[in-house]
Amino acid sequence: MIVLDAAVVIAHLSTSDPHSDAAGDILDTEEELAIHPLSLAEVLVHPAHTGQDVAIFERLTTRLGIETVTPTPTEPIELARLRAQTKLKMPGCCALVAAERLGAHLATFDRRLAEVARGRGVRVIAN
Repeated sequence: MIVLDAAVVIAHLSTSDPHSDAAGDILDTEEELAIHPLSLAEVLVHPAHTGQDVAIFERLTTRLGIETVTPTPTEPIELARLRAQTKLKMPGCCALVAAERLGAHLATFDRRLAEVARGRGVRVIAN
């Protein structure tokens, strides 16, 4: 399984993004794909401006088969501790906590997030 951070999915949706090709390569896999709900919401911000949020949501979850990770009841504590320890931004914390909990790889273009993830034993798929 691969947990996607928002930037990977955003790059996939935007052909003008410099990471667009790399994102396509990451998503072109037989592995299961997952995303934290906060990351998915971040992906949907721009499409919401253009009224395409529902269509993009359906495309991601139905056609690409990206599953939304269900947060646990104690996840806010895990997120708070991770953010306090690492100073990562909350969306990165969400993706990392999801990858750790699922024993999944983490796909990200964020160098700092990748560094922290590797330091915590999470395999990172990056450009």
